[in-house]
Amino acid sequence: MEGSKRVVADCRLNPGGKCTLTISGTESEVLDAAAQHVASKHGMKDTPKTREIIRSVLKEEAIARAA
Repeated sequence: MEGSKRVVADCRLNPGGKCTLTISGTESEVLDAAAQHVASKHGMKDTPKTREIIRSVLKEEAIARAA
């Protein structure tokens, strides 16, 4: 998967901000993991609307390169 764009879902950025989980990977990996997380930890149902909300807050991962 080298060259695949990596994204981040940071639960701290959501209203309430008490959860500290950050998930990174490809968009599909993060979307699946974040949907499972919000269902199991935050009581939301894994629905197309929930995934749309998650997708809207994904950020491209900044990768530090070693010099």
